[in-house]
Amino acid sequence: MIAIAASVLSAAAFAEDHGHEHAAHPHWSYDGAEGPDHWSQMEADFSTCSTGKNQSPVNLTNFIKAELAPIKFDYKAGGDQVMNNGHTVQVNFAEGSSMILNDQTFALKQFHVHSPSENQINGKSFPMEAHFVHADTDGKLAVIAVMFEEGKANAELQKAWKSMPHGAGEEVTLKENIIGTAVMPSDKSYYRFSGSLTTPPCTEGVTWLVLKKPVTASKEQIENFTHVMHHHNNRPVQHVNARAILE
Repeated sequence: MIAIAASVLSAAAFAEDHGHEHAAHPHWSYDGAEGPDHWSQMEADFSTCSTGKNQSPVNLTNFIKAELAPIKFDYKAGGDQVMNNGHTVQVNFAEGSSMILNDQTFALKQFHVHSPSENQINGKSFPMEAHFVHADTDGKLAVIAVMFEEGKANAELQKAWKSMPHGAGEEVTLKENIIGTAVMPSDKSYYRFSGSLTTPPCTEGVTWLVLKKPVTASKEQIENFTHVMHHHNNRPVQHVNARAILE
């Protein structure tokens, strides 16, 4: 179900081909009759949204100490396109950027943004959260989540924000390529848990790495994103159940 080719299924648009909804799937949203409470009722393929036991996002708490291997980054200036898929704003990356986790290599495909944050840390929500989506050669997904607090403008994010498409389905080629690590904090320590896609079909088996340290974005950058979206785009936190949240 998860195909990795010229495109990838993302954590906010995992059910979409590089951001374009597959015609076979019903329209879903974040509110009302098409919102998260009703995703599982829209079609059989979405049933995991309610039956799954390892759903994302979560409130990260009750941490278990573990020896987590550092993330090894090999990111290039490859963020070359920004798009609005109607559910989020997404920066797509050309081939060549990757990260290594426990000797397993994951290629960086894209990052996209949610406001407010989907995951919480000790019950704290953040005004914005970015998901950096990676896939290995078998199609297994790993997502690095970065929290944003209001403060100084994020210069690297601004390269995309100044060209942010306002209409759903619009794509813009960036004049300045983005380096993913330049959006992130310098301290890459993280929490780890097993989760799912945060949108239909809510498929499980996704490795989540939530960076402990937030970065900042300006009030204007946050407001620009919410203005373009016209609505919040965060799925409510899900039950942790028997999962371990490692740190």
